[in-house]
Amino acid sequence: MNPITYAESIAIQTQGFNDIIDITDPVLEILKKSQKTQGIVNIFVTGSTAGVTTIEYEPGLIEDLNQALERLFPSTLEYAHNRGSDTGNGHAHIRASFIKPSLTVPFVDGQLKLGTWQQIVLVDFDNRPRRREIIVTVIGE
Repeated sequence: MNPITYAESIAIQTQGFNDIIDITDPVLEILKKSQKTQGIVNIFVTGSTAGVTTIEYEPGLIEDLNQALERLFPSTLEYAHNRGSDTGNGHAHIRASFIKPSLTVPFVDGQLKLGTWQQIVLVDFDNRPRRREIIVTVIGE
């Protein structure tokens, strides 16, 4: 392992259907374990129907984000992906491609440089519960 990097995975069981889960604390725990004081943390979720972003993690904004995603990428729309498979999750793939599977956050003095009301969240867009793996890589000194 490169001495300037440290990596660990987080496993999370989700409910699917735009399940939004605050993962800030587990990311902070990994940062502390790394013993790095400054650099960047990359948070990456494996799979093509989930994403990672930031939001103020409170019920109103969670509802707003879910409604916005439904307006932009309706789950009831006919997706070509759904014609080729029986999963019916074409909307989940499109939503994930827009939110993105990774996020990079700087840290200074061992603290993430997040805004006061900013949390790191996993969003599972799939139409069923899933076990998600999030890889957290700390790069710094």
